[in-house]
Amino acid sequence: MAGRLIYLMGPSGSGKDTVLQGVADLLAGKAYLAPRIVTRPLTPTEPNCVSVSLSEFEHMESCGLLAMAWRANGLAYGVFSDINDHLLAGWDVLLNGSRAYLQEARQRYPDLLPVLLTVESELLRQRLQDRGREDAEQVSRRLERNARFSCGVGEGSNGVPVLVVDNSNDVDHAIQTLYVHLTQSDASERSGLSSNHNYRHTA
Repeated sequence: MAGRLIYLMGPSGSGKDTVLQGVADLLAGKAYLAPRIVTRPLTPTEPNCVSVSLSEFEHMESCGLLAMAWRANGLAYGVFSDINDHLLAGWDVLLNGSRAYLQEARQRYPDLLPVLLTVESELLRQRLQDRGREDAEQVSRRLERNARFSCGVGEGSNGVPVLVVDNSNDVDHAIQTLYVHLTQSDASERSGLSSNHNYRHTA
C-alpha cells in the first residue's frame, strides 16, 4: 500500500518548516519529512534543508537524483528522489513545496495532497522583516507575489481542492489542524481508489 505525499505550500515566512516538523513529530514512525534542497546558505531556522551550489544542483538534476526541481526568487529548489522509496514502502511523505510548481508536481504525483499555509498580510510582512534575510524591496516583492498566488486560494491546478491552513496565530493550532485532517482522512485515503496511488519518478 502506497503512502501519501503531503505537499505543503505557502509564502516564505509562513512557517512551513515549523508546521511540517510539528506534524512529523505527531506522526512519529509513520511519516518521512523530506529535506528540501536550496542553492543558498541556510539559517539556523532551517534544520531540514540542504544547501548546495547551483552547479551541484544542476548535476543532481541531470543525473536523476531529484524527484522534483523548480526555480523561484532567483534560487533553485528540489527534493531528493528517495521520497519515492518511502512512498512505495507505505510512508506518508511531508515536503515543503512551491505554489508555482504545483501543477508539475501533480503531473508527477497525481494523488498528492496539496496544503496551503496562509498568514495575514501584515503579520507576514513583520515576520519577513524580523528574520532579516531580505531588504525592504525584496520583502515587498515577496508580499506582492503572495498576493497574486492568494487569488487562487482553495483551488489547485486543474480545479483540485487545496486544504487551506491558517498560521496567523498559534503555530500549534496550525500543526494540530493539519495533523487532525491527515489522521481523520487516513482510512479513506488508503482505501478504495486511493489505494492505487500512481507515484512515479521522472527525471
